[in-house]
Amino acid sequence: MTAPEAYYPNEPTKPVVKTSKVPGPESQKQLADLDTVFDARPAYFVADYEKSNGNYIVDVDGNAFLDLYAQIASIALGYNNPALIKAAKSPEMVRALVDRPAPGNFPSADMPDILRKILQVAPKGQDHVWSGLSGADANELAFKAAFMYYRAKQRGYDTEFSTEENKTVMENAAPGAPHLAVLSFKRAFHGRLFASGSTTVSKPIHKLDFPAFDWPHAEYPSYQYPLEKYEDENHKEDERCLKIVEELIKTWKYPVAALIIEPIQSEGGDNHASKYFLQKLRDITLKYNVVYIVDEVQTGVGATGKLWCHEYADIQPPVDLVTFSKKFQSAGYFFHDPKFIPNKPYRQFNTWCGEPARMIIAGAIGQEIIDRDLTSQVVRVGDYLFKKLEALQEKYPTKFHNLRGKNRGTFIAWDLPTPEERDTLLKKLKLNGCNVGGCSTNSVRLRPTLTFEEKHADIFVEALAKSVTEL
Repeated sequence: MTAPEAYYPNEPTKPVVKTSKVPGPESQKQLADLDTVFDARPAYFVADYEKSNGNYIVDVDGNAFLDLYAQIASIALGYNNPALIKAAKSPEMVRALVDRPAPGNFPSADMPDILRKILQVAPKGQDHVWSGLSGADANELAFKAAFMYYRAKQRGYDTEFSTEENKTVMENAAPGAPHLAVLSFKRAFHGRLFASGSTTVSKPIHKLDFPAFDWPHAEYPSYQYPLEKYEDENHKEDERCLKIVEELIKTWKYPVAALIIEPIQSEGGDNHASKYFLQKLRDITLKYNVVYIVDEVQTGVGATGKLWCHEYADIQPPVDLVTFSKKFQSAGYFFHDPKFIPNKPYRQFNTWCGEPARMIIAGAIGQEIIDRDLTSQVVRVGDYLFKKLEALQEKYPTKFHNLRGKNRGTFIAWDLPTPEERDTLLKKLKLNGCNVGGCSTNSVRLRPTLTFEEKHADIFVEALAKSVTEL
């Protein structure tokens, strides 16, 4: 029995759209009410999660959409998943929710088992985890870990802080608050907080009006597609961008302590990095004593056909830190070098040190992926879907620029000629029963759950073909 049939015997067999526009009248009414106490402007519609099931999200107007956006790429197994409901009703979850442990000071007796369930699906080469509250928080915590590690190597891991360091840090001055930098890439998205915002370069709206660190942004490769046709051109693009990375590390006004990269830039337009590029970055970071951070917040937990996208590159030696959130329903970073644990307690710390309730769900998600071999399903369905999209591209070449994501599961995207055409396509897809998201200015991205099957792909492609002809 396939995963969706086992999970979702009552899943809709096809989309149902009852309203002439989305959001429909009941959604509009409820959004107006919500807007009196909350900023409801970004909302697509108001969802009825009790009625949503499997790969279908239902709204309060009774529309049932095949969901290929999945809560901004963050639903791994589908709506009302029975395995997660079982975990939510467990005694461990009751304690985590009602007593809300502060694990740094008062860890629960079941904390080691909770974390080991997460670690069983850790990236290859990583055997430690530190927990956070969101993707942006995970990246900010990783930056802190990188800075402390970097300075400890300079100072000596067991060396006490100097009187000058203790004094100047209270004045936000060096050497206690050193001038260090994190190198990120243009078009990157790593979060909307302060340090993460400084490494984010996808859209101005994400970071306008708040102070930013003076940190460098390198060029992320822009490849020509299909990849097999442009191997030489794309290799030259890798080399061009690698030279920029190395030059920035050598010449930036502050020492570059860490480098952070998404193996596929997601919010920035589904830009892919090659195996060669990711490995060469490892060589550069080792050469210049730079901490290598891979941001797998959106690419992680199976959507690309491997649990962690950077594993396609088989980076050696393993990267230093891997951040996660979204489909894991928890957040944090994996690591393997014990020296990323600060030399003194309370340096990497907060009241809750993550969220034990979300960690329980993360462990259950990981176990389901293993037990049902969902990454293999993603590979199979992704290949099936990509071939169908290639056929549509041949039929409507002006509406499918740079189709990408081949051999990367269902992590697929393409470009429309203009932002206006992209936005119009997304609206028409909703009216034809599919909830799909965009990224960058004119890209369409597909982010279905890991339980998405061929039958769902067929429904989507039919709706897409109809929507394209209506443009």
